[in-house]
Amino acid sequence: MAHRLDRAEARRMAVRAQVLDAQRPTDLLAVVHQLTFLQLDPTAAVAPNADLVAWSRLGAAYHPDHLPQAVERDRTLFEHRAMVRPMAELGLHLADMAAWPEESRRREWLRANDSFRRYVLDLLRDSGPLLSRDVPDRSEVPWPSTGWTNNRNVTQMLEFLAARGEIAISGRVGRQRRWDLAERVYPADAAVIPADEARALRNERLLRSLGVARAAVVGEAGEPAEIEGTAGGWRVDPASIGQPFAGRTALLSPFDRLVHDRKRALELFDFEYRLEMYVPKANRRWGYFALPVLHHDRLIGKVDATADRKKSVLRVDAIHQDIPFTDEIRAAVHAELEALASWLGLSAVAVASSSIG
Repeated sequence: MAHRLDRAEARRMAVRAQVLDAQRPTDLLAVVHQLTFLQLDPTAAVAPNADLVAWSRLGAAYHPDHLPQAVERDRTLFEHRAMVRPMAELGLHLADMAAWPEESRRREWLRANDSFRRYVLDLLRDSGPLLSRDVPDRSEVPWPSTGWTNNRNVTQMLEFLAARGEIAISGRVGRQRRWDLAERVYPADAAVIPADEARALRNERLLRSLGVARAAVVGEAGEPAEIEGTAGGWRVDPASIGQPFAGRTALLSPFDRLVHDRKRALELFDFEYRLEMYVPKANRRWGYFALPVLHHDRLIGKVDATADRKKSVLRVDAIHQDIPFTDEIRAAVHAELEALASWLGLSAVAVASSSIG
């Protein structure tokens, strides 16, 4: 029989699962373990996504140096296909790596460039870790594309070999990735979990990180549920039902997983949102990199903010209220803006006089 939940309980389950409630986690590894991954994105209008997601959970306890330390030195996290994941869960991904790519175009390109593939592996074995610019292009067949990847043969080969688990990202120099043989980055004793079993386990982990989700996202993980005011079935992590909840106010990255599924955000939180960095400025409703605002178990608005590092100011051009802010909410949002500016090393928050909207 399906669990029956009202939307308030479903929202609280989602917020707790994303460690955005008042019970803050204690360190970066605990955050990534619960979330299952941090998405990497270079956009830094305020801060890069991975850092901003970590700060939303850890606050001032998080420093951006913690992420490269975990990936490059401690090896407690690993970077793979623009995601940072716990190294302890590497075995959940190895079978899929070994089977990659399923798509015939990529398989054929790798086959046609097998000598180039072996050259890259030998070069890394002898001279790695290396940046992509240190790897000569010895492809026999160029990578064809109508986009920016056209003829970017070294980058494509490195990406493909990393996707296959033959090489790995050992660290970064600025935004540039350093590549090495996977055996030098990944632990030798990582057990390969069969693909079907690994997929089921990943779905269970993903549901625990979301609290409540559609089956299209998490498969048959968890147990079925119906949520008041929504159509169709959901899957829930039964361990999270009925748990106590204490909320707080948080500013979120536009890529934050609490809002990443826009349809779920609308169904559970009545929250309409889209990332507008690719929208012409005149057509934006909320701003280039508007930060969703969480208050307890509600998403209540968006903050159009930019870190002006030259002037050492967190500039706030607009605060969009999805619901009228009380004095308490207004104070909490401004306290979060002050905390964000402090964490970014900026001297002040500059709120435009016409910012409240």
